[in-house]
Amino acid sequence: MTLHTILFVIFASVAIVTSVLVVTRRSPIIAALFLVLNFAALAGLYLLLSAQFIAVVQIIVYAGAIMVLFLFVIMLLKPEVEQRFFENDPMLKWGSLIVGLLTLILLIYAIFLTTGRTVIKTDLNTAVQIGKVESIGQELFTSFLLPFEAIGFVLLAATIGAMILAKKKLR
Repeated sequence: MTLHTILFVIFASVAIVTSVLVVTRRSPIIAALFLVLNFAALAGLYLLLSAQFIAVVQIIVYAGAIMVLFLFVIMLLKPEVEQRFFENDPMLKWGSLIVGLLTLILLIYAIFLTTGRTVIKTDLNTAVQIGKVESIGQELFTSFLLPFEAIGFVLLAATIGAMILAKKKLR
């Protein structure tokens, strides 16, 4: 076994275990901490794919900024006061279990019972160059300039909308 394979197995195992722990924990704070560990495992998988920029963005944006936002929302909602979803409607519990099992069956089918029809042959040096910040920036500002600018305007509109909604009425 190569080091690449061993690291893949470790990162994939951590990602699988922590994703299960995120959805099975009763405490939302503990679930959020397991989600941070899951983000770190995904960043490791991105590094194995020679996508350095995406790995760094995964840590900075998701494990940093998004998790702080999640924790603020969790603290504001006071989850201990909220009633449990499944206590009032036991059919909801069985329905969600059925949907989860169907999703698991689809994933098993997609992973083990389908064959890959296309094999992508890439040079390792080309793959490493694609994941670098320079090549991503080059593509963003040449081939994808219009969508990049459109996203900027969408984010600006969302920021202005959030400011308007958060503004207190002075009367």
